[in-house]
Amino acid sequence: MFDTKIAVVLRNNLAGWQKLNVTAFLMTGIAGRHPEIIGEAYRDRAGNLYNPLSIQPIIVLSADEATMSAVHRRALERDITSSLFIEEMFATGHDAANRAVFAEFAPEDAKVVGIALRAEKKIVDKITKGATMQH
Repeated sequence: MFDTKIAVVLRNNLAGWQKLNVTAFLMTGIAGRHPEIIGEAYRDRAGNLYNPLSIQPIIVLSADEATMSAVHRRALERDITSSLFIEEMFATGHDAANRAVFAEFAPEDAKVVGIALRAEKKIVDKITKGATMQH
């Protein structure tokens, strides 16, 4: 049904709250870059209005540190713009601080805890190779 795939890959040693937090942040980046994935608002039978959601399924995967680095590298090699969350961002409290700490690292030394991307299905599958379904 869709030519593209959305995948979120999380480092497998995160606490439950961290997995949820990182997934939420990463998906805002995907929605911001690809606003066409957002559908129409929802309305229940009583007429209450709810926010629109993604029209496309999102898979959430898990990977160890080495695989996270490989996924990050593959995304960069294929020129796929991704959402990225690094470990040091857990210690910040707002967007400007997140961007400041993010800028201190390069791909080779970033401690990636989460990455989200949207691209053609085959490309996403190649980039996320080695990651497994999140439990």
